[in-house]
Amino acid sequence: MSITVKIDLGYEFDVKAKAAEVFDLLSDVPTSVSHFPKVDQLVDMGGGVYRWEMEKVGTAQVNIQTVYASKYVSDRAKGTVKWTPVKGVGNAQVSGSWKIVDNKKSTNVTLAIQGEVEVPLPGLMKMVVVPVVQGEFEKLVEKYIDNLIKRFGGEV
Repeated sequence: MSITVKIDLGYEFDVKAKAAEVFDLLSDVPTSVSHFPKVDQLVDMGGGVYRWEMEKVGTAQVNIQTVYASKYVSDRAKGTVKWTPVKGVGNAQVSGSWKIVDNKKSTNVTLAIQGEVEVPLPGLMKMVVVPVVQGEFEKLVEKYIDNLIKRFGGEV
């Protein structure tokens, strides 16, 4: 049995760095991911596809490792970096996008993430597991954003 946990997150913030610098970093998947906490391994599968292998969380007896692959497509003219799930890889499906807007004196950045994580635990645990997994994912993404804001010279 397993429990499906849905993830739906959205963030918007302004940074001091120039839009071109923000786009260059966010469209370079390995560099961008280097700012994301608790990534055990990022594997380049070719063709813009990357497999994320997160660190295991839990105890020695009961632990969960989230693994998934997404295909990334960047469009400098539109200021977007989008990713779509690759079926059949790991225990999660994750999609999302970055939108980068040049406000001349600052850069507006919008992040959207949607996903589903399959957690190999009995359905009886759903009421406990879903908020824990959602909360953990949210904390990781918020730390990622904090790391990027620092990298981009702070928030405006």
